[in-house]
Amino acid sequence: MNETVSPPDARLLLTSHCPHCPTVLAGLTQLVKEGLIGRLEAVNIEVRPDVAEALGVRAVPWLELGPFRLQGLRSPQELRQWAERAHSAEGMADYFRELFGEGRLDEIIETVRKSPLGMDALLHLLADPDAELQVRLGIGAVMEDLEGDPALQAVTEKLGQLTRHPDARIRNDAAYYLGLSGSERALPYLRELLDDPDADVRDTARESLERVR
Repeated sequence: MNETVSPPDARLLLTSHCPHCPTVLAGLTQLVKEGLIGRLEAVNIEVRPDVAEALGVRAVPWLELGPFRLQGLRSPQELRQWAERAHSAEGMADYFRELFGEGRLDEIIETVRKSPLGMDALLHLLADPDAELQVRLGIGAVMEDLEGDPALQAVTEKLGQLTRHPDARIRNDAAYYLGLSGSERALPYLRELLDDPDADVRDTARESLERVR
């Protein structure tokens, strides 16, 4: 029997004079009526500046929709898409793409440490051979911050599967991150890469083996 997933809740920060806030509020209200959002809290930060201060919010509209924190104007269709994908790795991956583009690495690291869905999203991006250079570099920065972290060690086998990816760049990245994990479960995958047809992958595998040992 499939487990029922509850719709996400939403919290919108707005002001009385914000030109875009009514559009976002109306879109969210419609999603509540349709049952795609479970609960909507709207906070006027002119009346409750303490809420904005606690969240570090400096501009509105600002929206917390399930695991996503979204800034600026969002169309009703965008809001619907975020609500529908609030519990999916693909939705989280698209969210991470936005955060990478805005340089919000700390939020990605926080999400990955708190939620297995966050790490699954990161691996989803890692496995995409068409991922932008900015995203690939961002993944590297996040993984280096997570060196030896249980969140990284928990996906040793998933990273191991990526060491067999047809794209050498992805095999190379997976080998490097296996070394950062420090997990002995990474050793069989890294030894296998010592015979990889790509010289860079072989070099990274040797360095990661030394790191794990």
